[in-house]
Amino acid sequence: MKVTSGPVFVLCSLLLLLLQVPDSLGLVPQSRGHLCRTRPTDLVFVVDSSRSVRPVEFEKVKVFLSQVIESLDVGPNATRVGLVNYASTVKPEFPLRAHGSKASLLQAVRRVQPLSTGTMTGLALQFAITKALSDAEGGRTGSPDISKVVIVVTDGRPQDSVRDVSARARASGIELFAIGVGRVDKATLRQIASEPQDEHVDYVESYNVIEKLAKKFQEAFCVVSDLCATGDHDCEQVCISSPGSYTCACHEGFTLNSDGKTCNVCRGGGSGSATDLVFLIDGSKSVRPENFELVKKFINQIVDTLDVSDRLAQVGLVQYSSSIRQEFPLGRFHTKKDIKAAVRNMSYMEKGTMTGAALKYLIDNSFTVSSGARPGAQKVGIVFTDGRSQDYINDAARKAKDLGFKMFAVGVGNAVEDELREIASEPVADHYFYTADFKTINQIGKKLQKKICVEEDPCACESIVRFEAKVEDLLQALTRKLEAVSKRLAVLENRII
Repeated sequence: MKVTSGPVFVLCSLLLLLLQVPDSLGLVPQSRGHLCRTRPTDLVFVVDSSRSVRPVEFEKVKVFLSQVIESLDVGPNATRVGLVNYASTVKPEFPLRAHGSKASLLQAVRRVQPLSTGTMTGLALQFAITKALSDAEGGRTGSPDISKVVIVVTDGRPQDSVRDVSARARASGIELFAIGVGRVDKATLRQIASEPQDEHVDYVESYNVIEKLAKKFQEAFCVVSDLCATGDHDCEQVCISSPGSYTCACHEGFTLNSDGKTCNVCRGGGSGSATDLVFLIDGSKSVRPENFELVKKFINQIVDTLDVSDRLAQVGLVQYSSSIRQEFPLGRFHTKKDIKAAVRNMSYMEKGTMTGAALKYLIDNSFTVSSGARPGAQKVGIVFTDGRSQDYINDAARKAKDLGFKMFAVGVGNAVEDELREIASEPVADHYFYTADFKTINQIGKKLQKKICVEEDPCACESIVRFEAKVEDLLQALTRKLEAVSKRLAVLENRII
């Protein structure tokens, strides 16, 4: 399972493709279920339960552990799981040899209680390496085909050193993942984790969202078989393999039906339709200035895909925190260039999160004729938030949908998914999006590009998306070639000198 030498944990990075590729084609992923098998592994969780981890937060960690375990093939000859609990001292909750079934493992996790003292992460890692993964505890050190993996979950700065013990573990072939929560020391995570670190270091802002990382590890442990090649799929025309699953697509001239499997002949010659699009952006203090810049890039990413004109797409922008501020109304700017410049110039409000008031403003002001809205144009609202609303949202969210507005809800970090669902239009699964990290909101942007495409003809819309993807691939290939040529020239130049 070594990422740098084997294919399995490369799936961590391929998770982004799961989020991006199927949705950009308008596809519906099939469920994983029995389609995914996991490679035999000796897996040890090392979990921080120091005094900074409140009991209710520790319960969230246990849910995360259980979700990862649920995806594994557990057994004496399959994957074995151990758990090390630590604070000022180390407590081995159960060794690798203890549980031969998934059911007994999950019961054992439920019984674990926090220790509630200091944070000796180095000591816990030392125990995991020298004791928890040993033959005496059920480790299979003599079997090179059995991967050795340690997943560390911590929320603080350790009171001892982790650098040397982590280096020894990596050198011995143990793969280390580091998950940090809240005010964790991020330098510590990097000292622990294996390379490449962008696949082995994860951070979430609170324990409330740690469960979101379970999906990554479920995919990471999945051994992929090419279900399209084996014919184990229901696609009518085109099958696209993805880790542990597949998606369906259609040939040119066809569009995918809502069942995600069958195809239909496209209508020809569809013309564009008028769309009034308003962004409703959370500018509360929890977003933070550096993330607010990422939000602005996210907005402009969507704007880039629109056909901006008086006849087709118009864009408005509203920022909210404890108060509401209209940045610019519909129709003020008539080109993408002007809209994007106005977005870049938007200043950060900070303060609270009054999402309900912002939705009411959208209804009462943004989509009115006096604010530039056009009668008969499709009304689309994109609400972006990173936390729980401090006021009531249900009435305004319901009214927006009753008025026929097409509402998308985008949440990051501590956003409450029940609130996102309340805002989103039907079908809710197609209109709300969540990511734990601001750095990945560009992936949501790529999904929305397809969802709000203003072409009436779905085939024309899909052709645009495919063309953009091909251009992006060509540019990346060209960049790689130029870098290779540059390196060769540098070598020749050194030889001449």
